[in-house]
Amino acid sequence: MFSKSDNSQMENLIKEGALLVDVRTQAEFAEGNVKGSINIPLDQVANKIDRFKGKKYIIVFCRSGNRSAQAKAILEQNGFNNITNGGTWQDVNNLINKR
Repeated sequence: MFSKSDNSQMENLIKEGALLVDVRTQAEFAEGNVKGSINIPLDQVANKIDRFKGKKYIIVFCRSGNRSAQAKAILEQNGFNNITNGGTWQDVNNLINKR
């Protein structure tokens, strides 16, 4: 999903303390997740906008990248412009474990 340059950019955001948001369901999150991430299922993103306020960078991710794209759109519609679609939770996990 991402080219090498996108991965290095996302890696830098993670190093700078980006908020990591897994938008999968609670059950999916419980089966495996990225260390340090929070779980806000896609259907709750619009209701939990306050959880995103004041964050310098936000990376959203899910199982395939589809729900995170929807979450990114919801957040952008609510005035956020610091959102990165991280794709799959495994992609983000691999970047974190690489550090």
